[in-house]
Amino acid sequence: MKILLLSDEFPPDGTGGDGAIVSNLARGYKERGHDVYVVAAAHSAVNAGHHTWEGIPVEKIYAPYHPRLHAWVSLYNPRSVRMVKKVLAEFKPDVVHVHGVNRFLSYYTIVLARKSGARVYLTAHDAMLYHYGKALDETYISGWSLFRLHKLAYNPIRNFLIKRILRHVSGVISVSESLARALRANDIRVTAVIHNGIDVNAWTVSDSAAIDFKKKYGIGNHAILFGGRLSGLKGAFVAVEALAKVLEKVPDAQLLVLGTQNEIAEKMLVRAREQGIDASIVFTGRISGAELRAAYNAATVIIVPSLYLDPFPTMNLEAFACRKPVVATKFGGSSEIVRDRVTGFIVDPNDTSMVADRIIELLENPVLSRSFGEAGRNVLEKDFTITQQVQKYLSLFTEVA
Repeated sequence: MKILLLSDEFPPDGTGGDGAIVSNLARGYKERGHDVYVVAAAHSAVNAGHHTWEGIPVEKIYAPYHPRLHAWVSLYNPRSVRMVKKVLAEFKPDVVHVHGVNRFLSYYTIVLARKSGARVYLTAHDAMLYHYGKALDETYISGWSLFRLHKLAYNPIRNFLIKRILRHVSGVISVSESLARALRANDIRVTAVIHNGIDVNAWTVSDSAAIDFKKKYGIGNHAILFGGRLSGLKGAFVAVEALAKVLEKVPDAQLLVLGTQNEIAEKMLVRAREQGIDASIVFTGRISGAELRAAYNAATVIIVPSLYLDPFPTMNLEAFACRKPVVATKFGGSSEIVRDRVTGFIVDPNDTSMVADRIIELLENPVLSRSFGEAGRNVLEKDFTITQQVQKYLSLFTEVA
């Protein structure tokens, strides 16, 4: 089977989990003998052009535009459309697997994919099929609400056109039940839920690597790991406020922050300085590969305190791969993998005392932490591997219409 993947994120571009998910799927499809091609957005001109990634051809398209035009150009980006049309004509895929195309590739590439004769499947990783950003809950959001939020950036026909475009797909797949409920509440038909998976073996790391990481960053034995795309809605300030409360009981606790040094990181430090706890925060900047794996292994607790409908945070998967307990948000899909009081704790991130209390419980009880971490690893191996994810998609692609 010839499978074309379309995505706004693919290595080395992008800092979120979507790029890693798409690259894992591409690798998985290829390993099972399928002919795979990837068309992805380049986030800088230097990454544009034709490349090969692990033996897979990848076409990177650089098609920037002014952010205020997002709600319009995301529907039809001329440069992206031209290149996708060219690849479709040359590659002639049987299946086109579409991921996030709402920033650069544009939704019209879905129409082109269907016109090529391929079966088209779209995986929704977020609420962008009906929203302009992060959805706070699973409820319906009106056009008037979107207008009030986005003013001149609002496009009154955007959501109408997206729903018409979705008529061209054979199936819309959600990465979590929570996101599926939100999509359905906003008149998006979801045909399947397939949770993301991870290559468990790729997260093996030696004890010495974790020790070296601790030495490099000055990490002690009570590190709380927080990371991803640093933002307020991801719980950046929740992490700082919770740390202040944790330090009252565990004075040597540290907040280990992964992610790029951005405006949010600076604001986190300002808040920490105001409370006199900035010395307990360690920023690594953007790290990947072996160093990222070492960071997880150097930590005692992983926190995912998102304040919005976070569809299916990759950090939960990565934590369990490293046998680490998780304190995760009740919003979104975290509770579909993190089992409260079995593999970690599910919390209301708006209640920083609750978040802090659960972190303290794990920091002060290494037996409980190890128990949760081992249970998480077992859950991951049983239900959330990349092998299972790939097989579910391939089964879907080969179903008789």
